[in-house]
Amino acid sequence: MGALDGKVAVVTGAARGIGAAIAVRLATEGADIALCDLQVDWLAETAEAVKKTGRKVACFSVDVSNADGVTEAVKAILSEYGGVDILINNAGITRDGLMMRMSEEDWDAVLDVNLKGTFLVTRALSRPMMKRRAGTIVNIASIIGLIGNAGQCNYAASKAGVIALTKSAAKELASRNIRVNAVAPGFIQSKMTDALSEDVRDRMMGNIPMQRFGSPDDVANVVMFLAGDASAYMTGQVLTVSGGMVM
Repeated sequence: MGALDGKVAVVTGAARGIGAAIAVRLATEGADIALCDLQVDWLAETAEAVKKTGRKVACFSVDVSNADGVTEAVKAILSEYGGVDILINNAGITRDGLMMRMSEEDWDAVLDVNLKGTFLVTRALSRPMMKRRAGTIVNIASIIGLIGNAGQCNYAASKAGVIALTKSAAKELASRNIRVNAVAPGFIQSKMTDALSEDVRDRMMGNIPMQRFGSPDDVANVVMFLAGDASAYMTGQVLTVSGGMVM
């Protein structure tokens, strides 16, 4: 028996990295998974990994920054699964650059996907959760939303917004037995960090007391805790997964 047996979980940005790790982790605990990303083709590898757990999986194409697209995707998910118990808002992008040189397009793109997308998907799926008077929402923020970072003012603003949205939604939805929490990852091992020069990696590592980058599984394990009943009396919280960068 898994901790999430009989549950249905939606994971956005599920094609790779943290999103893929979260989807597989929830599936290993018994949840059926609805995978969402901009292109269905991107989800094939994650879908295969979920299938190996024996859980049901379906893939949905959705641009989280497009309200009509989100509405259609949620209709398709509800038609396929009948209901949703867990929502993981993971979809996100970066368009880094110094503020003085940043274009409005790069600002808007990051805010639209990271913040507006989290709002749109949460709004759409909280409605059926409210009718069932049950649900769990976990938003993937970032430590950059807590401490800021030069060259990432758009990303920092979007993730700070996700944290504020999390706390406000938690207050609005608590009376309907819906919990809303956030996870704020630090530096997580990825293709991006693999490509960094040794000098840059050493400088980044110097800010991490545990002296290592995190893995997508490190984040997925904390998401699993917030998605399950072990955190039943927690809402509106932000858990950092940063090796001690933020204390």
